[in-house]
Amino acid sequence: MDGDGILILLALGPASAVGLYWLLYRYYRNTDKSHGFEHETHVVAQPILGAEADRKVDEIRGTQDTSIRGNNVADYRRRVRRANPG
Repeated sequence: MDGDGILILLALGPASAVGLYWLLYRYYRNTDKSHGFEHETHVVAQPILGAEADRKVDEIRGTQDTSIRGNNVADYRRRVRRANPG
């Protein structure tokens, strides 16, 4: 009887590991609750329309400048403003 008890304990280890893996897989994957986005969602595509303000204003080609005009990298006070608490 003692030998059978050991075999049952040895079999319970892998069986419980498989059961725990299956339980966690079902919990995190929600395979029974998922929906097929491609089949159940209707998306209407429309052409992209630009606003009047979306016009090209400038083009710079072949520049040798290493920085952008008007950058505020070194001007911390202007770049980062404190929020007024009230």
